[in-house]
Amino acid sequence: MSEATHPLRRLLPALTLLGLIAAWELLVRAAGIPDYTLPAPSRIAQALHDHGASLAGSWWVTLKITLGALALACAGGVLIAAVFALSPTLERALFPVAVMLQVTPIVAVAPLILIYVESTAAALLLCAWIVAFFPILSNTVVGLRATDANLRDLFRLYRATQWQRLALLRTPSALPYFLAGLKISGGLSLIGAVTAEMVAGAAGRDTGLASRILEASFRTETPKMFAALTLLVLTGVLIFGVTHALSRALLGRRDASESD
Repeated sequence: MSEATHPLRRLLPALTLLGLIAAWELLVRAAGIPDYTLPAPSRIAQALHDHGASLAGSWWVTLKITLGALALACAGGVLIAAVFALSPTLERALFPVAVMLQVTPIVAVAPLILIYVESTAAALLLCAWIVAFFPILSNTVVGLRATDANLRDLFRLYRATQWQRLALLRTPSALPYFLAGLKISGGLSLIGAVTAEMVAGAAGRDTGLASRILEASFRTETPKMFAALTLLVLTGVLIFGVTHALSRALLGRRDASESD
């Protein structure tokens, strides 16, 4: 690809998004669609301006739960994956439990967690963690198994201990898999936080964006609903961008194929 067209390729996603927003604006104005049915992007921007203070506070609550769940998912997923790598017997015994946690809909589990956990914030964090941790666990386990057979034989030849093989051989090979799982879990932690809050039906000042969406729906404040949804979308894009940048920084040339 020539240098003249390369910048255009980089700008293509942004241009496409701007084109869709412009088409949305023109469609709403031309068809005379009322705000309570489908607000125009300009009306959503106005709602963001009018309700910016309250939405910013709710956004911060949602972000704290999301990042907390992601951090716990990283710590728990990596730790459990390392235990599984050191003890295949324990992996066979406990892996089905992890699978059951993953395949059980969070909407069904959240009411039970809210009964047993007194703190609403802790319950929301636990719900989001359940959704987020399995991709990191499964990808890291696969990465720990994906070591080169010749290198495994070499480590055995030099009588390396299990911990040495884990730290010096398995962990570097598992890094790309872990980062792939991190990208997935970043979005899932946000989804889990929003879903858990909607199930909890939390209300009040210190609540997240999901509560703001529910409140706006009850009052038919559709532009405010879309404003809160816009903040959620931008948060998801931000999390993906950060995890993608982290992946490129840690993997270097091994990650270069993703930009082709």
